[in-house]
Formats: sequence, structure tokens, C-alpha cells
Amino acid sequence: MMDDAVLTVLFFATALLYSIVGHAGASGYLAAMAVMGTAPALMRPTALTLNILVATIATIRFARAGCFSWRLFWPFVVLSVPFAYLGGTMTLPVPMYRKVVGAVLLYAAYHLFRRAGDSRSGAVDAPPPAVSFPLGGVIGMLSGLTGVGGGIFLSPVILLMRWADAKVTAGVSAAFILVNSIAGLLGHLGARPSLHGSMAAWVAAVVAGGAIGSHLGAKRFAGPTIRRLLAAILVLAGAKLMIQ
Repeated sequence: MMDDAVLTVLFFATALLYSIVGHAGASGYLAAMAVMGTAPALMRPTALTLNILVATIATIRFARAGCFSWRLFWPFVVLSVPFAYLGGTMTLPVPMYRKVVGAVLLYAAYHLFRRAGDSRSGAVDAPPPAVSFPLGGVIGMLSGLTGVGGGIFLSPVILLMRWADAKVTAGVSAAFILVNSIAGLLGHLGARPSLHGSMAAWVAAVVAGGAIGSHLGAKRFAGPTIRRLLAAILVLAGAKLMIQ
């Protein structure tokens, strides 16, 4: 019970901080559960479920603020959604799952730290399908397998290639996370349904955190300090999974 209460607080903080930058927090939820010793079988469906809620709020907030590009968004989801579903139906052996998720968390930490002060601008010029389709498919598969929404992989590519500025990138990433998380969770629940008994409390926590964070993020972009703080947390959790 104490562990569940601690996770409730951690999930609220994670949803608040991540939604500021247009992410739904899956890597943060996975990090919190890794630190608290949650069973791997429950980590993925929990992260995806909470992801869906926060990503829904963030998508609506950023879209209403004009921080979204349908033209940039749709080519990435053509293959990401079916591959996220396929990944959700698969179950990696526990040791392998820990290593894969640990590697994902360390990558996410690197991305957040490296892009801490990046708010570069660029015209919204969607990449050709030959680029966006396969890229979306690869990210979608990884999303379904691990329980992340994929935004942590898509957003740095968009910024690096200057396909959008920071706020539009956040809006597109939020919507991308939403559809992939839904697909991944449906695939997982169809294969082996399992949700944690404290899910109701965690849902309330992330909805509150996501509402606050996405409101702040849509009005003003997150500062470098928040990104660096998230990066430090992910390094600790990722390292814990890698050495277990």
C-alpha cells in the first residue's frame, strides 16, 4: 500500500513535468515503477494506460493553442499504429525486457539533456513518405514492445530536421503518443490482460498532473531545468534496470 501511494505521487509529478514538453510520461512512469520494484508484467500496460490519458489532454491543449500540424502528423502514424499494436501483442523475457526498457530510459535521458535549451524554429515542411512511413513503423514497434508512446524518439528527429518549431513538435508528439499508446495497449490486453489494482488512483493523479502541465506547456515552453531534472531521474532508473 505504501509503495502504491508513493507511485501515485510520482505519477502525478511525472505527468505534470512531461506534459509541459508535450510528452505523456511513459518513460517517467516506467522509471518510477523500476525504482519501486513493480513487476515487469504490470509495467507496460500501466505506462500505456496512463500515457493515453495524459496524451489526450496534451493533444487537446496544444491543438487548441495552434501548436499542431496535421500535415506533419499523419504520415508518421500510417505504419506506427499497426506496428505498435503488433509490438503490444509480444512479450519479451523479463531479463530482456528490463535491458530494453533500461536502454530506452537512458536514451530518453540523453535526448532530454541534450535538447534542454533547444527551441529551434523551422517551417512545417513534412518529410516525404519514404522517410516518415518507415520511421513511424520502427518507433511504433518499439512503443508497443516497451510501453512508451514513441514521442521521445520522434520529437528529436523533428527538431533535428527542422520540420517544426518546439511547440508544434510538442503538439505533434502528444498526438503521436496518444495513437501509439492506444494501439499498444489494445495489442497487450488482447494477448494477456493485466492491470494494477491501484489504477484508479493513478488515473486521477496523472489526469490532474497532465491538465496542469499541458496548460503550462501550451502557453509557454518548458525551461531547460525541467528537462535536465527529468534526464537525471531517467538515468537513475535506466541504470537500475540495466544492472538488475
